[in-house]
Amino acid sequence: MSRASRAGLASTGAAPAPPRHGLHIVSGKGGTGKTTIAAALACALAVQGRRVLLCEVEGRGGIAELFGVAALTGDEERRLTRTPAGGHVHGLSIDAEDALLEYLDTFYHLGLAGRALDRFGAIDFATSIAPGLRDVLLTGKVYEAVRRGPTGRPGAYDAVVLDAPPTGRISQFLNVHAAVSGLARVGPIRNQADSIMEMLRSATTVVHLVTLLEDMPVTETEEAVQALAPTRIEVGSVVENMVIPNPLELDALERAAAGAVELAVPGWSPAQNRALSAELAVDAARTLAQQERHLRLTGLGLPLAAVPLDPAGIDEAALFTIAAQLRDQLALEAA
Repeated sequence: MSRASRAGLASTGAAPAPPRHGLHIVSGKGGTGKTTIAAALACALAVQGRRVLLCEVEGRGGIAELFGVAALTGDEERRLTRTPAGGHVHGLSIDAEDALLEYLDTFYHLGLAGRALDRFGAIDFATSIAPGLRDVLLTGKVYEAVRRGPTGRPGAYDAVVLDAPPTGRISQFLNVHAAVSGLARVGPIRNQADSIMEMLRSATTVVHLVTLLEDMPVTETEEAVQALAPTRIEVGSVVENMVIPNPLELDALERAAAGAVELAVPGWSPAQNRALSAELAVDAARTLAQQERHLRLTGLGLPLAAVPLDPAGIDEAALFTIAAQLRDQLALEAA
C-alpha cells in the first residue's frame, strides 16, 4: 500500500478511499502554527454529519482559545463548533496526571487511593522519574478515543486529530515502546504500549508536519521525517503555513533581488523611489529563499499543502477558510 493511501490524507486525485476512524497527528516547530493547522484539519474532516475529536496534550488551552470557548478541563469532551460543511468538532485537553489516575483506577482499581497519591505528590514523582510514562499515558488517552470508532463504543468519532508536541521531540513522544523499555517488559503498562504502537503503525494513523518556509522550521521538518522513519509511523503530508503570495515571475523576481529593478512612482522623490526599490530587492530575495526551501520540502516526496498568510489573524472563520484550503489541496478520507 502506498504512503498516500495509508495516510488518509494524500495528494488530490488519489483513487482509493482511505479507511475511516483515523488518527491524524499534527506536529511542527514552535511558532509554525501547528495548533491552528490541527484545528483547521479537524474542521476539514468534519463534513456531512461526521464527528471529529481535536486533542491537545501540552496543557496550553490553545484549541479552546482558537474557537473562542471556555478552557477544556478534566476528561471533558466538549463540542467546539459545527462546521459549514455539516460536521461537528469536539475538543479534549489531555492531562498526564488525570490520565495516570484513570490508568490506576482501570488496571488496579485505585480510584480513591490514586487520588490520595495525587495529594501526596506521588504522581508528579512517578512521571518525573520515568518521563516516558507521561508520553505513554497521554497517547493512551488518544488511543482510547480512536478505538471507540472501530469497536462501536459510545461516544465514537469518525476521526481524531492530535495537536502533538513539536517536531524536535515528536519521534520520542510517539515511540512509546522505547519509552517503556526500561519500565516494564510485561504487565498492563507494556500491554498498553503494545496496543498503542499497533495503532500508531496502522494504516489509519498519519503524521502531518507543519512548517514555515524558513530555514530552521524546514530543517526540523526534514529531521522529523528522518527520525520518524525507524518508528514505522506514516508521515502523510507537509503543510507550508503562512505563505506570502508571490505575484512575480521568476525572471522578474531574480532581477528585483539583484537590485536591477528601479521603481519610479509618480509624485515620489528620487530618495523615496530608491528606498522602495531597495525594499523590493529585500522582499524578492526573501521570496527566492522561500522558493528554495519549498524545493527542499518537495524533495521529501510527500504531499504538500500551502496555507497563505492571513494578515487579519486567526479566528473561527479563518479556521474554516484554512479547512477549505486543506480540502482543496489534499484528499481527505471519504465520509
